[in-house]
Amino acid sequence: MSEIKIEIPEELKRKIETKIGLTLLVKRLVKHLEEEQEMIDWSVKLQRTARKGRYRKLKEKGLI
Repeated sequence: MSEIKIEIPEELKRKIETKIGLTLLVKRLVKHLEEEQEMIDWSVKLQRTARKGRYRKLKEKGLI
């Protein structure tokens, strides 16, 4: 398992710890980033597929 070091000002740390805890906060943040990366990968794949289709159509029409 990897280790992450984050420096948080004491005042903010106290506020976070009293509400949900730092460990839980970091776990939720990492999960959110993983889900966001999946969406980014999906959208990039979709965009590349769409561009290939447009390229073929323009080439067939002699525009490229």
